Parts: sequence; structure tokens; C-alpha cells
Amino acid sequence: MSISSDIREYALSLGYDRVGFTTAERFTLLEQALSERPQMYSWAMDGSLQLLKSADPGNIMPGARSIVVTVYDYSKQSYPKALAGKIGRVYLAYGAGALHAVHRARHSLLREFLVKLGARVARGSISPPARLAGARAGVTDFGKNCFAFARDIGSFIVINTLVTDIDLQYDEPALEVGCPDKCTLCLDTCPTGALYQPLRMNPLRCVAYNSYATPGTVFGNVSDILSPEIREGMGSWVYGCDICQEVCPRNQPRLKARLPSNAYLEHIAGDFALDRLLNMSDEHFRGRVLPLLQYIGDRRYFQRNAAVALGNLRNEDAIPAITQAIQGPDALVRGHAAWALGKIGTGKARVILNRCLLREGSSFVRDEIRAALAR
Repeated sequence: MSISSDIREYALSLGYDRVGFTTAERFTLLEQALSERPQMYSWAMDGSLQLLKSADPGNIMPGARSIVVTVYDYSKQSYPKALAGKIGRVYLAYGAGALHAVHRARHSLLREFLVKLGARVARGSISPPARLAGARAGVTDFGKNCFAFARDIGSFIVINTLVTDIDLQYDEPALEVGCPDKCTLCLDTCPTGALYQPLRMNPLRCVAYNSYATPGTVFGNVSDILSPEIREGMGSWVYGCDICQEVCPRNQPRLKARLPSNAYLEHIAGDFALDRLLNMSDEHFRGRVLPLLQYIGDRRYFQRNAAVALGNLRNEDAIPAITQAIQGPDALVRGHAAWALGKIGTGKARVILNRCLLREGSSFVRDEIRAALAR
């Protein structure tokens, strides 16, 4: 067998679902997209992500000649109903505790295999653009919702890349949109209008981005306060968002399939109840939440998101938990809890808001309480 065949076979034996090879040529489509919309992506071009730099694999490793692209299907199992609409599937599957170690080990084993074949393999903090690499390696195509789709799987996938200095047998690119011509379901259902035309997304309006783009993260210098418009669009999501993938016709076969349950996720689902997240201790955050969902390093942002989610659900049973939060020590959480009580809008909620207004010392929170009462 050829080296390419050996790599493909070994990668599949590790549990990857698709393997492809492409050249290490520059990704000019990414460079063009970033030049056209710099205001939307400036946060990703600077700092640790270095998105513009990653468009040239030569920046990742001098002498780069090929890219090995792997696809992992994380929709082989079902997800607990208790987590549905709260946490995006990719974060549950790809960042989940022990599973995260397995994914990292799989990637490391494939790297070691390439090295044993005599290849140099890039190491560093930046990687080629995964979705473009997948399409150029023929293992995925594009969806109008900006996600990559693998044939007979869908878009619930993770793409990994390895840049190397050896020549491989390159696969036929799949640089096309595989969606039905007239379908616009993903654009029509995007709750904040982040998807504003096919293959075009403004991440600054995306629910997922706003759920975890917090001060001190790789997502740039963002506000810790969610705008009212974004709050309305977040629904019950506290980390990520799957709406544009859930409505996609290309994902329906997998979404409607009877799949085995994920025992680990079923085991931990109770740790992510919204009322528990809203008033969680630092111990609970460090021990139960952070090992799974690692973009957010400060529990106050999970609490903020949980308050918004409970408000959008408008469940009166959540008033005691929100009342505890609005009396807590963190003004950011208190302000978003006030918004949540305003969304619920019952007489009981108004009594609590009026009572809290009398003793609130933060001008931000007082403004949120007054706005909530005005609604």
C-alpha cells in the first residue's frame, strides 16, 4: 500500500469517520472573506487564534507540503433531553471530561504515526481553517449555515488537521454547497439574524459566540453585559447553539434516528440544570462545569446565561432561584436576574423587583430593574 493508504487506514482504525488529503497551498478563500468583513472577524485575526495567519500553512510550518484532514462524527449517540436546547452538541461531545482525553489521544497517535513514517508534523497553537481544509480534501462540503457537512453524516462533526512536509495522494475537492437550492431554513430560524445570507454569518450576532465570548477569553475584548436583543435571541441556550443545524434537512436522518444514549452525558445532565447553574458554588463550577465547557473560565458568565435562559422560558417555578440570584454578591448576575424576572412578569416577580430596587447599590442593576418593571 502507499503511504497515503497507510495513513488513511490507521486514522480510520483510531475511530475517525473520514480521512482526506490536500495540498498545503494557501487558503485564498479565507483571506478574501476576512478582507471583505474585517469588522466581523478582527477578534479572530489578532490574539491566539491568528485566523489570517492560519490561511497560509507555510506560516504554520515552513516546508509544509500536505494536510491530513480527519472527520469525527459526534452524532452517533443521542443527547439527554435535559440538556437539549441548553448546550451545543459539539461541546457536549468533544469537550466532555474523559472523552476530551480520548480525542486528544487519537490526534496524538495519528501525529506519532506520521512521524514514524519519516514526516515532520507541525506543532503550534494555530491550525489551517478546518472547514476549508475539509472541503479541499474532499471529506466535507459546505452548508448555507456556514457549517461543513460530511456525506451520510451531516454537520455534527469535528474536523482536525495535521500539516506535514511529505507529499501524499490528494483527494478530489468538494468545494460546493450541498444544500437544496431553495432551502433557507437556517437563515429563517436564526434567532438573532447572525446568518444574513447563504454562506455568510456575522459571528458578533451569533448566539453561540455571545454565550461564551467573555472578557479574558480568546474571543476578544467583549462586554460582560449581554445586549437586550441578544438576550431575547438566546432562548434557553447557555453555551453554544444548534438551531441552524437542527432545522437543516441534511441533518434530519441522523436527528430522527433511534440512537443509543451517551451514558456519560446522562450521568452528568443534572449538573447543568438551569437553576443549579444560576446559583452554583465555585466548587460546582470548577469540579462539574469547567471540565466539560472550557471556553468560559469564570462562573459568573454561566450564571448570567442561566438567568437569561430562565427568563426566556418564563416559568414561574424558577422565581425562587432567580430571587436568590438577584440578592447575590455579583452585580452582573443580579442585573441579568432582574431582566429574567421582568420577562416572567408576574405580580410576584414585580414585588421582588420593587423590593430589590430599594436596596440595590449598583447603577447597572438599578437600571435593569427599572427596565424590567417598565415591561
